[in-house]
Amino acid sequence: MQKKRWELLCFLNVVCLLCPCACGGNSADGNRSEQSKIQESFQETQQPNTPEFNQEMEESENMGQKEQQNNGYEALFEGLQLTKGYKALNQTNPLMTQRFGADPYAMVYGDRVYFYMTADAFEYDADGNIVENTYGKIHNINVISTTDMINFTDHGSINAASSTGAATWARNSWAPAAAWKEIDGKPRFFLYFADAGGGIGVLTADSPTGPFTDPLGHGLITRETPNCRDVLWLFDPAVLVDDDGKAYLYFGGGVPEGRVSDPGTARVVQLGDDMISIVGEPVRIDVPYLFEDSGIHKAGDKYYYTYCSNWQVDEEGTATYGFHSAEIVSMESDSPMGPFTVKETILENPGKYFGLYGNNHHCVFSFQGNWYITYHTRLLEKTMGIEHGYRCTHVDSFTMGEDGTIGKIRQTQSGREQLSYVNPYEVNRAVNMASMAGIECVARDADSEKYGVGNMALGAIDTGDYVVVKGVDFSEESPVQWHAMIRSPKGGTGVIQLRVDGTNGEILGYLPVEETTAEFSEYTAELTQTVTGVHDLCLIFYGEGYEIESWQFTKQ
Repeated sequence: MQKKRWELLCFLNVVCLLCPCACGGNSADGNRSEQSKIQESFQETQQPNTPEFNQEMEESENMGQKEQQNNGYEALFEGLQLTKGYKALNQTNPLMTQRFGADPYAMVYGDRVYFYMTADAFEYDADGNIVENTYGKIHNINVISTTDMINFTDHGSINAASSTGAATWARNSWAPAAAWKEIDGKPRFFLYFADAGGGIGVLTADSPTGPFTDPLGHGLITRETPNCRDVLWLFDPAVLVDDDGKAYLYFGGGVPEGRVSDPGTARVVQLGDDMISIVGEPVRIDVPYLFEDSGIHKAGDKYYYTYCSNWQVDEEGTATYGFHSAEIVSMESDSPMGPFTVKETILENPGKYFGLYGNNHHCVFSFQGNWYITYHTRLLEKTMGIEHGYRCTHVDSFTMGEDGTIGKIRQTQSGREQLSYVNPYEVNRAVNMASMAGIECVARDADSEKYGVGNMALGAIDTGDYVVVKGVDFSEESPVQWHAMIRSPKGGTGVIQLRVDGTNGEILGYLPVEETTAEFSEYTAELTQTVTGVHDLCLIFYGEGYEIESWQFTKQ
């Protein structure tokens, strides 16, 4: 009742101020003087003076200031043309669009799965036109990871093979495979890669993201390795660490002349306990119509060698084995060293689903009780309007039968479920995202700059760019602030608009980016809308030249 009385008196006072007759004054100055006295007397004698009222008035005043301020920011975003994204916000494939990634390999470590990929990058002619991917200039390995299978953290690129890379003896780094093993009480990480078709190298690190170093100074598998001289292509490694701690390396490929149905170029060898040596000689795996792309996974007590069939599978081959050209075929064995027998086709050529046929490369893995296959397609370059053999990484889920049967896996752009939600009240890396447009991921610190991988930040931001984080769980109590660690090495400024559930969703608030420095500093946005439950978070950028390392929401 007290509040309503206060509102009524406020209304009467406004009437008094606006109407000279009501106050009995004859001059404008007189009216203002009399009105001022009435106002002061009224405030002193009639305004409620309770803690609850004062807090309510302060909150109302603050909200009014926020709304007034945000109205100014909102004008910047009215009619803003968003940067073109290369996948819809409801699509989970490709995994990333800020860079290409081919020949993907998955390694599960703890509550996270890491993806290592051949770092396809544009090649140009003398006039600056994009030309066909020759793969000859690839010396980096891209790394991303996820805990929920929807949002992926960009860890940058490992400079694996070059005069300035980890393996200075190698020219290329194709088709990586990764594994980890506890050695001397500590986890060690191993990254195997192909130096084009001429051998297999290995790098080691204390972290899944490096920095990686070369422990050998030469290839682990070369032409001098016994039983490998007649392997046409010494590439495409896959690695398995078995339940007993023993590890195995699979590799090889190519179709010698006149050997289409039985190329004889697949090999398997046991690795030493140190994971950087081999035990005995590599053993031939009899693989019908082999082309390339060794894969290995274990389910129950069975071992499954998977590979890409060659392009010359004829009618007789299809009738005998049930697969066609350039498909991923699964073979089964009771031993990691074989022999293996053909079981089924598990992945048709992605060109059948997305257009633009090409080589078929994959990795089968299990994560948090679910089975997945990661593979590459040419969908990203197709969406970009560039069709020159540049590849992107996909993941689709599948169900494995009790007898190890998989069937033909359905290839999709939105075929995975989110395994867990993002906690907005923890510090979240800004480069962990489900989709984006326009941005790049840049080195956050000197070590990341030196090694090319590690702690990255959102960079190359321009007006209209955006990122989306899917499945953010705000719980039952709404946050009131959003904090971000931001820097601007070249003095860039701007505004970040926070929305939920899409680029046209409800606006939570705005964060002005002003007077930034070369070092990351914390900036805070006051939210003007409440939000609870699970939503997708969208950051839309205005301005340029600033970088974002991390973000976090806070409650009252």
